[in-house]
Amino acid sequence: MQEALAEMCWRQAMQAEMQAIEANRTWDVSVLPPKHKAIGLKWVFKVKKDPEGNVVKYKACLVAKGYAQRFGVDFDEVFAPVARIETVRVMLALATQGGWEVHHMDVKSAFLNGDLSETVYVQQPPGFIVGSGDKVLKLKKALYGLKQVSRAWNAKLDRELVALGFIWSKLDHAVYRRNSKNSFLLVGVYVDDLIISRPDVNDIRVFKSEMKKKFSMSDLGLLSYYLGIEVKQDADGITLCQSSYAAKILEVAGMRNCNSCDTPMECQLKLSKLKDGEVLDPTGYRSVIGSLRYIVNTGPDLAFSVGVVSRYMEAPGKEHWAAVKHIMRYLKGTMGYGCKYQRGAELKPILIGYIDSDFAGDVEDRKSTTGVGYFLRSSLVTWASQKQRIVALSSCEAEYVPAAAAACQGIWLSRLITDMLGTREMTVKLHMDNMSAIALSRNPVHHHRSKHIDTKYHFLRQCIEEGKVEVEHVGTGDQVADIFTKSLGRVKFVEFRSALGVVSVHQV
Repeated sequence: MQEALAEMCWRQAMQAEMQAIEANRTWDVSVLPPKHKAIGLKWVFKVKKDPEGNVVKYKACLVAKGYAQRFGVDFDEVFAPVARIETVRVMLALATQGGWEVHHMDVKSAFLNGDLSETVYVQQPPGFIVGSGDKVLKLKKALYGLKQVSRAWNAKLDRELVALGFIWSKLDHAVYRRNSKNSFLLVGVYVDDLIISRPDVNDIRVFKSEMKKKFSMSDLGLLSYYLGIEVKQDADGITLCQSSYAAKILEVAGMRNCNSCDTPMECQLKLSKLKDGEVLDPTGYRSVIGSLRYIVNTGPDLAFSVGVVSRYMEAPGKEHWAAVKHIMRYLKGTMGYGCKYQRGAELKPILIGYIDSDFAGDVEDRKSTTGVGYFLRSSLVTWASQKQRIVALSSCEAEYVPAAAAACQGIWLSRLITDMLGTREMTVKLHMDNMSAIALSRNPVHHHRSKHIDTKYHFLRQCIEEGKVEVEHVGTGDQVADIFTKSLGRVKFVEFRSALGVVSVHQV
């Protein structure tokens, strides 16, 4: 802290934070009552940068030492909802197809706006004296570091949005919709970031003015950078990319100048757990895997390879590290790649899913890997590559069992889109390339081969009978979910990657 006080930029940041706290009437000077304990405070400093790495702002936060809080005394509930990444992609895909603009607002010192229901005392802030130096501060509003701060802020924001006529979605409680005479307004909330979209730009301006009366807001204009994701909006559509984040991963891993390769994993590569041999730096391995898993949010082409290497974080060996480095080399050649959402001619949602599974692909426990992807028209909005929890006895079972979970995801997406647009719920089209699994989903055939399958996996059959899901056959050569289930050769991989909408969006 002494080093920060010696720099003018940090002193100004601290003073700005104190002014914001005092203007918000966050606390009252008080005498500490008997049998109460005051929580300590500390300063946390952060440099905010733009996607190119340029310094945008020096930020100083006064943070409470929340680890000293006691459950039932200083706090109770702490959960606060945020918009799921799938929901954000759905909003962007709808905006693309409808030709809407997507805007971004940020609440300044958001957590300071939350109202506390608990009685909490804190000590004097380091470097500043509020009132008399022998007094403590009784909090009226939330402060960074408190365990319940996110919940308090979310409750405050929810009340204000409801007062403005919004209704939160039952499918994602961090998404709000407000109806007007001929249109509607959508707002997605992630802590203090608000994503706003509507067919009429004038209504967005009105909403921004309303929010500026409620809170101290930063109007960031068109959405361009969100949770480490670079967003570009133009006449052709919207693109999502994480090139800057990818460059940081390579820099930290010491592979910034490595040679690139065409695929993220060698074709037909089979990894296994380390039985004999030296365990190589598990901490570093987990750190790299964690970074790669986040970049999958805009890189569905990495879903399978990153999922495979994630299985060996307990004791990684040379072959596991070699597979990770192979992924990094692929990342080096595709840093400028991302998801492209193509502008549509009309906003008529059509939800199409693809599901595929390998059979007994894991060489140790013989479990299969499932790949699922859902398109909103031509825009890929959700995807997954995951090893199954059970051992399938046939290729039919390997595809039929996860289809129930895929149907659940599809129905949720359908209802979410319906909730956002205010339209009728659409039927989900699920494409599979296994004819036996399709037959089993429609009728209780092959009873002697399927009677051991748990009842919950027959949920798909019920969805088909009720008309919520339609299962259609797709040829293996057109099954794009194949990219989520195995390592493919270069030609097939590039073909499916393009089909997913992963293209070069800008030069790095």
